[in-house]
Amino acid sequence: MLFIVALRGTVVTRNLLKSLIVILFLLSPIAEAEIVIAHPDVPISSLSQQDLRSIFTMRTSRWPNQKPVYVFVLADKEPLHRSFVKSKLGMFPYQLRMIWDRSVFSGAGFPPILVPSTQAMLLRVQNTKGAVGYMDDSGYPILTGVKIIEIQ
Repeated sequence: MLFIVALRGTVVTRNLLKSLIVILFLLSPIAEAEIVIAHPDVPISSLSQQDLRSIFTMRTSRWPNQKPVYVFVLADKEPLHRSFVKSKLGMFPYQLRMIWDRSVFSGAGFPPILVPSTQAMLLRVQNTKGAVGYMDDSGYPILTGVKIIEIQ
C-alpha cells in the first residue's frame, strides 16, 4: 500500500515516511517466541528439532513408552502457527500442510487435531494424555498442568 501523508499542506519527507513505517511495523502485533508444551505424562523433557519435526509431520505416532502421540495445532492462517512451523520445524506452513494432506489422502495417516485458539490448545493438551502442542511464551508466564519441552 502506498500512503501519502500530508502535514499542514506539505508532503512529509521520504525519510520521515520511512521512519513512520518502521515505527508502525515495530508496534504491530507479532507472535512471541514459541514453546512446545505436552501433557505431564509424556515421558520426555527435551527433543531435537528433527524429533519435533517428525512428531508434527505425523511420522512419529508413539512416545518412547509406546503411548500414542496426539498433536494439536492452530489453523494455518494463525501467526503463531506460521511462526512455530518456520522457527521450530524449519519449514514453511504450506510444506507441512502438503505432508499432512499426502498422508491423509494416501490413507497412511491422520492429520493433527485442529484447535481454534491458544486457550483451547492449552486445555486440550492439559486434558489429553500423550498430547503435544505449542504456545507463545508471552501470554502464559506460568503454565500449569502441562510440561514444557525443551528443543535442542
